[in-house]
Parts: sequence; structure tokens; C-alpha cells
Amino acid sequence: MKNATLRQLKVFETVARHSSFSRAAEELHLTQPAISTQIKTLEGHAGLPLFEQLGKKIYLTPAGTELLFYSKQIIHLFQEAEEALTQFKGVSGGKLNVSVISAGDYFFPRLLVEFARRHKGVTLNLKVHNREELLQQLEENLTDLAIMVRPPKELDTVNESFAPHPYVIVAAPSHPLAKKKNIPVSRLLDEPFVVREKGSDTWNSMEEGFAGRLDLNQINIAMEIKSTETIKQAVIAGIGISFLSAHTISLELKAESLVILDVVGFPVMLNWYVVHRRNKRLPPVALAFKNFLMSDGATLIEQITNPPRPPKK
Repeated sequence: MKNATLRQLKVFETVARHSSFSRAAEELHLTQPAISTQIKTLEGHAGLPLFEQLGKKIYLTPAGTELLFYSKQIIHLFQEAEEALTQFKGVSGGKLNVSVISAGDYFFPRLLVEFARRHKGVTLNLKVHNREELLQQLEENLTDLAIMVRPPKELDTVNESFAPHPYVIVAAPSHPLAKKKNIPVSRLLDEPFVVREKGSDTWNSMEEGFAGRLDLNQINIAMEIKSTETIKQAVIAGIGISFLSAHTISLELKAESLVILDVVGFPVMLNWYVVHRRNKRLPPVALAFKNFLMSDGATLIEQITNPPRPPKK
């Protein structure tokens, strides 16, 4: 193994984490043949096969499982070394690693642009994930900061809210409820819903928003979709109504392709949180970005998304 490289170990760890050459290639921005070449070279250094294929799936061999344990430690040590050296670069020369839940990709790039405008020379690394992937990023120390709605309870993290996050019920403009006022929550049981998948941040927010007022087991789920964009198109097409973040629909509201239903008790107000591991030694650039979110995040998100306000009664 003395001739193995850090790059090969990173490729190996990524393939093992995804159990997929193609998904590893996508994450690392490499071609699948390039991934295969790196793995074959590493197997040559090890003198043992690291993966085996059964049917269409790949699995770690016993040797692969053993190497994965050490690979994670080696990668982690290199990350710590990089972070330690970053301390000497200060904010301007630093690299910001931040991950955001999918609902945040509607405004978060513009927050990063504004931060970079104020701090010349910063390198930005943004990744967008669903909740499960985001928690994995935190757990495996693959990101400095995570931006989410619901901080994890299963990890020892520091969680600080920096902006409100409203959720609303949306429908097509032609929907019979579109012009109704003070719609009782119970009335929604008569409507088909287009929803995010169970376990997603949006689904969990919907559970919290309807808690004590509506049993989600009683709603009529017409479609369950993993993409917010596809949900919006389904609602526009008239398939049903949906519970969505107000920060994801500003363009559709301006285009008048979606409307917000005037449901009693809505919008449901949650919060955006900036999260990091409690024992994480934040580089200066990450600490500066966290302070930027705490001081200016709410105002900037308001300007970017122009989230709708509750209708006047």
C-alpha cells in the first residue's frame, strides 16, 4: 500500500459510501471509467480485490471493509491538517465549505455571492443535499457548516437560528379554493395533496405545521415526489395542492402560476439554522460566514425571496 495516493483513497471511500461507481463519479466530477481506473490501481497496490459485484450491486470485500476504516481516518487527518493551515490564511484566503438543505438552493447561492463580495479571495464550496445526505455530511466531517430547518437530535451540534422560514399551502390559480378566505384546515382533507417524500425536511415541517390540527394519515396523497420543482409543476397542472416553503415559490407567485391559499393558521413559521459539530474547529472563513448569516441572513433572504406575508384579516 506504500504507493497508494490520497486521491485513490478518496475515490475508494466515495464509491464505498455510495455503493456505486456512477454516483461516486457524479460527486467527484469524474467520469465512471476514471473512477474504475483509480479503484483498479488501488487494488493493485493492495494486492487484493476491494469490491465484488453480485447482480447489479457492488459490495465491499472483507479487505475492502478493513481498508475503508483506515481510509476514513487518513482522509479525516488530511482534512484536519488543511483546516489547521487555513487558520493562517485568515478569511480572505480561506475556503468555505457549506452544505444546505434542498429548499435553500433557491436563495443560498446569492447569499454566498454577497459574502464573497465582502471578503475578496474567498473560495466557495456549496453542496445541496436532502436531509439524510446533509446529516451524513455533518457526521463524517465533510462540511464546515450545514444550513437546515430542523437541527439533528442524534448529533452533538451547535444550532443557531438566523432567519424565519415560512411554509404555505399552494394551489393553481384556477383551484376552487384560490379566492376563498379563512379556509379551515379541516377543509384540506377534501383535496388531493402533492407532497415531498416521508422523512424529508418538508414532510417533517408539514407534520409540525399540522400537528394537533390535522392527521397526515387522513390526507389524500395524490403524488409523492422527491423534487420541489416537480411538485410545483404538478400543482400548476392541477393535480393537487401542496405544503411548500414560501422561499421556493417566489418566481411562480410573480408569474401568477401559483397562489397561496388563505388557510387559517398559515403560514407556519419555522426557522433556518446554521449548524456545526460542537467539537468542530471552525476555520476563520466559516466563522465569518456564520457571523454574516446571524447579522444579515434574515434581511438578505427577505430581499432575495420576498416571501409572502399572511393575508390581512
